[in-house]
Amino acid sequence: MANGSRQAAWEFFGAELKRRREDAGLTQVELGARVFVSGGYIGQFEQAIRKPQRDVAQRIDEALQTDGIFERMWRKLIKEERYADYFAHAAELERLATKICDWEPSVIPGLLQTSDYTTALVVATNPFATDALIDERVTARAERCEILKDATRPEYWAIVHETALRMPVGGPKVATEALEHMATLARERKVVLQVLPFSAGAPANNGSLRLMQFDDAPPTAYTETSFSGSLLDDPAVVKRASRAYDLLRGAALSPEASLTLIESAAEDFRRWTSTT
Repeated sequence: MANGSRQAAWEFFGAELKRRREDAGLTQVELGARVFVSGGYIGQFEQAIRKPQRDVAQRIDEALQTDGIFERMWRKLIKEERYADYFAHAAELERLATKICDWEPSVIPGLLQTSDYTTALVVATNPFATDALIDERVTARAERCEILKDATRPEYWAIVHETALRMPVGGPKVATEALEHMATLARERKVVLQVLPFSAGAPANNGSLRLMQFDDAPPTAYTETSFSGSLLDDPAVVKRASRAYDLLRGAALSPEASLTLIESAAEDFRRWTSTT
């Protein structure tokens, strides 16, 4: 499903939600109270700005007595998303966030990757992937990266482990270009970038972590492993995740020292390329 038709489908979801809500004589606030979200969230669902999670779609069906229609639409639309089910909601929230804080222990964060670097990662995890699948994954990642070019881009912080700088993903040439791209974004002040060096010892968080803040909604945390991810909005859990990120930030090198280390790692790969 193309981007335009996918958005149109979500707009239909929102229009149908509004119609069914109004037929039931409920305001957005009243429906939100019944499905445990804010009235503002219901309004964003109806405008196709935000996509509900599956459990929210199920509760909407229960509240409006719609015999599972919203869950079925959700399943159909999410199935046709360009991202894994567990990441689809995080990708949508990414577009709405006013501040994003990423921590990656082994690879360059997705929003900072080059297309060649992404291609190497996709092939490594999908060795029998077709060219079409690879192109789709790489294009989807590249489209996500566009948010850092927007005038209204979110405030973006990223902490990466030194492992991500030293791993020759795609070979030394691809790795060099990836590190140079990171350094350019940092110099252009599109990202505040820090590196957690090997000398820092054990990190405060072993898996990838993302914190997102919004103008009109509570902050969320997203954690991910190789095969699954979890979007967390429980205030106590988000607070713990924020503390872990603060500990990582405190142990990381300063942005200036981090940029120097990134450029040094790129130079090491460059020398490697010249000798092969």
